[in-house]
Amino acid sequence: MDDNNQPVLDLQEPEDPNGLTLADYAQQAYLEYALSVVKGRALPDVSDGQKPVQRRILYSMSRMGLGFGGANGTVGAKPVKSARVVGDVLGRFHPHGDQAAYDALVRMAQDFAQRYPLVDGQGNFGSRDGDGAAAMRYTEARLARITSLLLDEIDEGTVNFVPNYDGSTEEPALLPARLPFVLLNGASGIAVGLATEIPSHNLREVADACVALVKSGGKLSDEELFALIPGPDYPGGAQIISSASDIADAYRTGRGSLKVRARWKIEDLARGQWQLVVNELPPGVSTQKVLEEIEELTNPKVRTGKKALTAEQTQLKAAVLSVLDVVRDESSKDAPVRLVFEPKTSRISQDEFITTLLAHTSLETSASINLTMVGIDGKPVQKSLRQMLDEWVEFRAQTVQKRSQYRLDKVLDRIHILEGRQLVLLNIDEVIAIIRAAEDPKAALIARFNLSDRQAEDILEIRLRQLARLEAIKIEQELKNLREDQKKLEEILGSPAALRRLLVKEIEADAKSFGDERRTLIQAEKRAVAEVKVIDEPVTVIVSQKGWVRTQKGWASERAASGAAAPEYSFKSGDGLYGAFECRSVDTLLVFGSAKDGGSRVYSVPVASLPGGRGDGQPVTSLIDLESGTHVMHFFAGPMGATLLLSSSGGYGFIASVENMISRQRGGKAFVDVGEGGQINRPSMVGGAGGAEPLPVATHVACASSLGRILCFDISELKSLPKGGRGLTLIDLDAKDTLAGAAAYTRSVRIEGIGRGGKERDETLEIRSLNNAKAARGRKGKAADLGFKPAAIHRVL
Repeated sequence: MDDNNQPVLDLQEPEDPNGLTLADYAQQAYLEYALSVVKGRALPDVSDGQKPVQRRILYSMSRMGLGFGGANGTVGAKPVKSARVVGDVLGRFHPHGDQAAYDALVRMAQDFAQRYPLVDGQGNFGSRDGDGAAAMRYTEARLARITSLLLDEIDEGTVNFVPNYDGSTEEPALLPARLPFVLLNGASGIAVGLATEIPSHNLREVADACVALVKSGGKLSDEELFALIPGPDYPGGAQIISSASDIADAYRTGRGSLKVRARWKIEDLARGQWQLVVNELPPGVSTQKVLEEIEELTNPKVRTGKKALTAEQTQLKAAVLSVLDVVRDESSKDAPVRLVFEPKTSRISQDEFITTLLAHTSLETSASINLTMVGIDGKPVQKSLRQMLDEWVEFRAQTVQKRSQYRLDKVLDRIHILEGRQLVLLNIDEVIAIIRAAEDPKAALIARFNLSDRQAEDILEIRLRQLARLEAIKIEQELKNLREDQKKLEEILGSPAALRRLLVKEIEADAKSFGDERRTLIQAEKRAVAEVKVIDEPVTVIVSQKGWVRTQKGWASERAASGAAAPEYSFKSGDGLYGAFECRSVDTLLVFGSAKDGGSRVYSVPVASLPGGRGDGQPVTSLIDLESGTHVMHFFAGPMGATLLLSSSGGYGFIASVENMISRQRGGKAFVDVGEGGQINRPSMVGGAGGAEPLPVATHVACASSLGRILCFDISELKSLPKGGRGLTLIDLDAKDTLAGAAAYTRSVRIEGIGRGGKERDETLEIRSLNNAKAARGRKGKAADLGFKPAAIHRVL
């Protein structure tokens, strides 16, 4: 009861020592689910390289007698409908969706998806262009010949068998792989919190590496290992252009990214014409994808939220159409990949043509490496290439030991039986008499001839006519052969050196039987970068106060020097001139923005991509990706070598070059730390800018505070920060004061501000006045009698 005698409901759960809180239960349940996905569905095993569904498909097809045959002169099985295989897999081993099992079967049959396909498929099993396979009722399948390396030893005690999902039968926990298929075919998968992307490799190279590891006892150096396995070998060929050190780093850490490009040839045509023919594509790239990319480049669509094509889209369209005339797909059964590109004219440089295509399409792309798999200890871990091979060699050694022990047990059992038959052969008449007369022939034989139960049982099971035909010579010869086998098997089991010799012998034999030539060329090249040819000419970048930009050919100062009238720039109503920058068409426009969180991003736009003509231009926000909460504050246009003085309202500043602030990303880069609530001031040119009359390199800095204090000091007191930051204290500000601006100068500066009545005022200070405010950096400066509050400061000379 509460204070008002009303009943109170107790919502607390009763304490139960055997209970489980909801949080603990959710954590435990999710962990079990994650492990189930990781180990039971998404990741391959380092031992046999298979995921559970692949392993079950192979084992089920083996049970159905769908072997390829031909290895030992045997006749291969006739393919059966894929639906039969899927039905057997689902009914016995894999209680999941039929489409999931069929998709796995299809992938195992695609020669463009797997380096060494494990299923020999007949019918439509899809294409590299993304076409799906025909329904399982139409296609047929049987095991490929190479699956003998996975399945031949499965009945020789090499692997453990576990109950299937309903306990009605058993399935192998692993397959006794004779080679590391986790590297041969690779794998791709996404689990819970884990993912894997293992590329395929060449069988001969992997086998050579395994042999070297076995012979060296695991002491093979990384350099020697990477020389044997120089890189992935993709099903579609192509060329790896990453350096050997990049590939080695990816193998050493288990994670990395390789640059892969297509391979092509130039075909000469009549009358001096030529065409580019691509016949090998990078992994994951199809002819259809490349054609779609070409279509997007040459016929771009307006992006969501935009009213017209962006300058970048227009520029790319012009660049591609200037060199490319026709592209067509001539792929066929005889040529799985044949993508033909015809140039606009035969006079176009072949290198330029190829570079343009590589830079703007997936003909050159990245292929990731993530060597994550279930280890020999059952744990999903990202491994290095050496760890993968070491664990597989250990698994193979254990497999051969189990196989040898199984075969030894069979040999000893056969020897035991034949030794019993030898005794029978010497006393056939007596044995027959005992069998006829004794009430318990088995016990009588054991007592008379000192036989074991196994030997007596064998004799009783032999038919009388077979017993009469037992020949001592045949038994003796078989015993001799069996004892030789016994000796060899015992040597293998008792001698690590003999075991290693057998491993090497078998790996080399398998490599000889199934090895092939490398398909992927490994040759380091520089990444293709499309260089847009820009005519280097003088231009004036005109920026309005509201951020509209455009260019005008030539320089205003040159026109004025030649007697021409000074240019008059027109703007939209309510807008005005921010600045006119005399530079060149190869220079860069920098856009400075301030955010509320105290950061300032710098965005870079090539001057050549700015609109020209007599119009109002284009808003700069359409040329960059402005972050939410960031506002455009200032601009500067000039060459990469120009240096700027950057300052913030908090009184800090530093020097940086235009080159340091350029970013290839439309989202710009964080560069100036203005502090929370602060703003970046107008940048001031220190030196290196162009124009008809370039200013000399500045020697001093003038700071003006919003309350009218002026401080000047030598520019050598400032630091250059290539990576940006906050900088050094320029002027010591009072609590209510801010830095209105800082300008680099040699002789004079101009201070702008607002006077009484809101009237705009400005005043130019010459070297004599500036010297009166000279002091060390970081001082308070001198109060100036300007008659207005400074809002900005500019360099004059």
